[in-house]
Amino acid sequence: MAEQKISVVIITKNEEKHIEECLESVQWADEIIVVDSFSTDATVEICRKYTDKVFQREWTGFADQKNYGIELSGCPWVLSIDADERITPALKEEITKAMQNDRFAGYYIPRKNYLNSRWMRYAAQYPDYQLRLFRNTARFDGREVHERVTVNGPVGYLKEPMVHCTYQNLDQFVEKINKYTCLEAVERLKKNRDIPIYLFLYLPLRKFFSLYIYRKGYKDGVLGLIISGLAAFYVFLELAKAWEKKNLTN
Repeated sequence: MAEQKISVVIITKNEEKHIEECLESVQWADEIIVVDSFSTDATVEICRKYTDKVFQREWTGFADQKNYGIELSGCPWVLSIDADERITPALKEEITKAMQNDRFAGYYIPRKNYLNSRWMRYAAQYPDYQLRLFRNTARFDGREVHERVTVNGPVGYLKEPMVHCTYQNLDQFVEKINKYTCLEAVERLKKNRDIPIYLFLYLPLRKFFSLYIYRKGYKDGVLGLIISGLAAFYVFLELAKAWEKKNLTN
């Protein structure tokens, strides 16, 4: 069987703190494509040390930016990763073998989520599978956040995890909560559904108990309690922002 080639696609915006380690972890790829949204830090300069395929375009949403990168791909396989993710040597070997399998059009990859240097094994829902390895005919949907990729064929699962340097500290966690709940609120409003008062209690509590009890977040100790509580707050804040936009915005 002929050797399969792979393109790595990364979207960036002011990722100078993360991008170099990410690029180091995928130097083995046949092609690295970076789609940058006019970073104002050193992101672009760092990327150009690793690849000459750095493209800048205005931000048009997570899915659209990633699809633009896929369309620039010249390889039959694509690995889509974020600047704060890392591919381990063991995962690289598994990816190389997986691409030789004609049965699948894509693969889910498990992900280990970290807060600083602490692996959030339970509260972050490990193995937290992400569909990131796929043939270049796949495309992401048009959602504003938590975009999903659709592949043309069956998918498999890899065993080796990628590393996700999710947050450096809780301040960063809260900043991302504020950013992403704005996007989630817009998605909720697109569905044009009512937001009855009981949802403000039911959905956050369901999220908390799902992570802390069902997913055994309590085994992560105090960190598990904190992450579960912040995840519940995320849901509450998304609902509050959607309600505000629908009822208080002129």
